Amino acid sequence: MYAITIPEPGGPEALVWAEVPDPVPGEGEVLVEVVSSAVNRADLLQRQGFYSPPPGSSPYPGLECAGRIAEIGPGVSGWSVGDEVCALLVGGGYAEKVAVPAGQLLPVPKGLDLVKAAALPEVTCTVWSNVFMIAHLRPDETFLVHGGSSGIGTMAIQLAKSAGAKVAVTAGSKEKLDFCAGLGADILINYREQDFVEEIKAATGGAGADVILDNMGAKYLNRNVDALAVNGRLAIIGMQGGVKGELNIGTLLGKRGAITATTLRARPLAEKAAVVAAVREHVWPLIEDGHVRPIVDQELPMNEAARAHRILEESGHIGKVLLTRP
Repeated sequence: MYAITIPEPGGPEALVWAEVPDPVPGEGEVLVEVVSSAVNRADLLQRQGFYSPPPGSSPYPGLECAGRIAEIGPGVSGWSVGDEVCALLVGGGYAEKVAVPAGQLLPVPKGLDLVKAAALPEVTCTVWSNVFMIAHLRPDETFLVHGGSSGIGTMAIQLAKSAGAKVAVTAGSKEKLDFCAGLGADILINYREQDFVEEIKAATGGAGADVILDNMGAKYLNRNVDALAVNGRLAIIGMQGGVKGELNIGTLLGKRGAITATTLRARPLAEKAAVVAAVREHVWPLIEDGHVRPIVDQELPMNEAARAHRILEESGHIGKVLLTRP
């Protein structure tokens, strides 16, 4: 098969479409013939040499895909060859085939195009696990998501609104904020021109946000705590703003706040299977009845992955960038 390889870490040009051995499904796995994959910020880090895949996993980037089951491995039941699926991956999505633990498979939602289904696994699993399973966002609470126009952000807006929350977003342009408003965002904050701490407090009568989903990490740490309401929960899922920050523990104590930080990739198989099962139970019905949809900025051939990485680095996109089989 062909896959995007990374012979040496570097810029987007380090991504090379090359012939590699076919994967073989092991115990509890299926082989998926990939139709499409999606680009995530973690893929950019892997390309740069900062986010290596776990030992024994695929060396190729790609944390999600959609396609058809081509082979069933030993110990797998409930799935058949030819089933159309999307999948949460530990890696290997930028390829023509990938071996996937059966617990990380999801059926393509009814009514959704198979290609666009690749935009779902990572964002739905990330948002549902952090915002609902860990931070326990409740109806009528205020939810703030940074990077509201990103793949994660656009899904977080929709799921939080479906849960009855008041949604605030940050984004860097009027175009992006207008798009977020179209998805249901109530409070629109241009982080280039406004202080999100002041804006969220003004919009909530000084109370602050009950739950914050943060992709920035160190850069926003103290300001996120300042923006929290009493009993607020800060869920950190990224480090675009650095990995080391100082925290005012006194402020956190005064708010009886909680901070969590998670990734999906390194979690044990059982934990990822539990997240996927929860997404299938709670999110898939929302997609199938039209309340929630994947937001796709554009689709590119998989052998043009370098161009897709440049698009993410320029941050002009809204929603997901997909890679399709050339």
